[in-house]
Amino acid sequence: MTGTAKVPPARASLTALLRRYEDAGTPLTCVPVPRGLLNKGYEVTTTRGRFFLKQYVARDTADPGVIARQHRATRGLVGLGLPVAAPLPDSRGRTVARLGGHGYALFPWIEGRHREGTELTATQSRRLGTLLGMVHAGLARVQPPPPEDQRHHPSADPDRTYAQIDELLALVRRHRPRDAFDELAEHRLLERRALLRRHAHRRPPDADGTVSGWVHGDFHPLNLLYCGEEPAAIVDWDRLGVQPRAEEAVRAAAIFFVHPLDGRLDLRKIRSYARAYRSAAGVPVAELAAAVHRVWWERLNDFWMLQWRYQRRDPRSDPLFPPASALAVWWTAEYSAVIDAFTS
Repeated sequence: MTGTAKVPPARASLTALLRRYEDAGTPLTCVPVPRGLLNKGYEVTTTRGRFFLKQYVARDTADPGVIARQHRATRGLVGLGLPVAAPLPDSRGRTVARLGGHGYALFPWIEGRHREGTELTATQSRRLGTLLGMVHAGLARVQPPPPEDQRHHPSADPDRTYAQIDELLALVRRHRPRDAFDELAEHRLLERRALLRRHAHRRPPDADGTVSGWVHGDFHPLNLLYCGEEPAAIVDWDRLGVQPRAEEAVRAAAIFFVHPLDGRLDLRKIRSYARAYRSAAGVPVAELAAAVHRVWWERLNDFWMLQWRYQRRDPRSDPLFPPASALAVWWTAEYSAVIDAFTS
């Protein structure tokens, strides 16, 4: 599995779709956009300008109710003044068009670029924390209360992880031709098993409803566009859902502020980011500290990149594995310093 090829809609179909919108114009070009793993996207140029056309194809995100929830949330956040990519309504006020068995949504084209956390200054890191905090606070205003059945989030079971490690080790050792990635994967799996055995007694309790709320679900550099020095738009809301809110802040920091070569976190920037997040979201220090512990434990037990490579035969996440696997080891060694950066 290497991903689904992106084939643009036929010109006649695209023309018919755009006619549903006022001032969308007539299509001139339609080019696939390499953004997102779940659904498909196209840059559409028309006689009236440029647009982003999203096609919903992934089974877990193509449900009409799920799409409607995403669209209501993003339009609500725009109403609060947040930089969020929200769909355009058609002439009847609908934000989803059905065509050829698929759902489509039309968005304004947003100029911008992605920025890694290594590019951000301490001030920009603080603004990033404020932005995510305002998103969480805003979602609490525009979304209904989280359903009761979505508020419980169990921590990873190390016994299941040991079994998963054994399964992955067998696949890695059988992989041919064996390469440097296989060598690293085997080393990290053995290393992680030893770490888990050493720290199994530190398994955190399950997260309950008191810390759960609506979150973006996939907040990282590829889902945030910058225009100059300022965030222009948060995109790709396919993972909008109910999770422990502070855990999203910790996961985002572990992606934005990780050094790609050795897996270290930039704790100076995280300190600025976390202070701003706590203030904007109204999250107490104790809640963020517990979230840091749960995400650390999650990282010790998580092998999704290796599952993609060896079980799904999908190599798209391979470049993410070296820094992510190094981070788990570094974080364990520097646990106290990481907690301090998020909470001081």
